[in-house]
Amino acid sequence: MHTPSPSRYSDSSIYKRCGRSGLKLSRLSLGLWHNFGDNVLFENARTLVLHAFDKGITHFDLANNYGPPPGSAETNFGRILREELAAHRDELIISTKAGYQMWDGPYGEWGGRKYMLASLDQSLKRLGLDYVDIFYSHRFDPETPLDETMGALAHAVRSGKALYAGLSNYNPDQTARAAAILRDLGTPCLIHQPKYHMYERTPEHGLIDVLAREGIGCIPFCPLAQGLLTDRYLNGIPADSRAAHDPRFLKPEDITEAKLAQLRALNEMAKARGQSLAQFALAWVLRQPVVTTALIGASKTRQIDDNLGALKNTDFSDAEIASIDKILAS
Repeated sequence: MHTPSPSRYSDSSIYKRCGRSGLKLSRLSLGLWHNFGDNVLFENARTLVLHAFDKGITHFDLANNYGPPPGSAETNFGRILREELAAHRDELIISTKAGYQMWDGPYGEWGGRKYMLASLDQSLKRLGLDYVDIFYSHRFDPETPLDETMGALAHAVRSGKALYAGLSNYNPDQTARAAAILRDLGTPCLIHQPKYHMYERTPEHGLIDVLAREGIGCIPFCPLAQGLLTDRYLNGIPADSRAAHDPRFLKPEDITEAKLAQLRALNEMAKARGQSLAQFALAWVLRQPVVTTALIGASKTRQIDDNLGALKNTDFSDAEIASIDKILAS
C-alpha cells in the first residue's frame, strides 16, 4: 500500500471551486485516455498515478472506452486503487463517462437510458467501486430525447452510483438545454469537458458564456493539442513522438513549417515568462475564470512535474493575449 507524500496538500492554491458547487478540484487533473490501457506497462501507469497524487493532483479522469482495449484503463486504475490507494478513496475525485461504443448491438453506445446506466454499472465493476464522483454523458445523442439522457445522469446521482453529473462534447445550445433539465431534476450539472487549446477555440464561441451563466465548471481536454504545444515538435517530428508512430490524433501532415514557426514564436514568449511551452499553453487555458482544471496526459513523471509548473503563473496581460492571437493568425 502506497504511503502518500505528507506535503501533498501543502499548497492550497492549486485547488479551485468547480462552478457554483461545493467541490474543489486540483487545477490540473490526470487523464487516463492514453498510457493506462493494456498496451503499456502497468508499472508505469501505477507510477504516474501515485506520483500525481503525491504532488496534490486529486482528480483522475476516465471513460468506459479508454484503453486500449476499451475498459482496460478503468480496470488498471481499479487495480492501482485496490493495491495502493484504497485507504485514500475519500481524498480522490474519480470520473468516468459513457457515450461512445462499448459493445455490439443497439444498446452499446450513445445516450439512451439503458446504455448509460448499464455502462456505469460496468465501469463500477471494472473500477472496483461503489460509486464514482462524476459521471458524464460523453457526447450528445441526436436521436435520443435529451430528457432521457439527462434523466439517466440524474438517476445515477440519486441512486448513489455517482455524486455529480457532467457533460462532454456538447455545444452551447445543447449544454444550456441539458443544464436546465438537470437543474429541474435536482441534480445540477457540475462540469463540462470540451476540447480547448490555443489552436481549438470553439468553446470561446458561446460555450464559455453558457458555463459562466449556468455556474458550471470547465475542464478542457487536450490543452496541449496532443503534445503539439510542447517542446517536442519545435525542431520537427521526433522519431519516437506520437505524430510519428500513432497519427490517429496528431497527424504529421498537420505539423507544417508555418505551424512550426508559430510554435517557436510561442516558445519565445513562454521563455520570456520563465515557462516551458507546455506550461505556457496550460496557463493560457487556466486563465479563463470558468476553467476549474485542465486535463493533462502523461507517459513520464517529469511531464507531470513540468505541467504543474504552469500553476506558478496563470495571469496574462492584454498585450500578451494580443501577441498570442497575432502569432496564431500568422
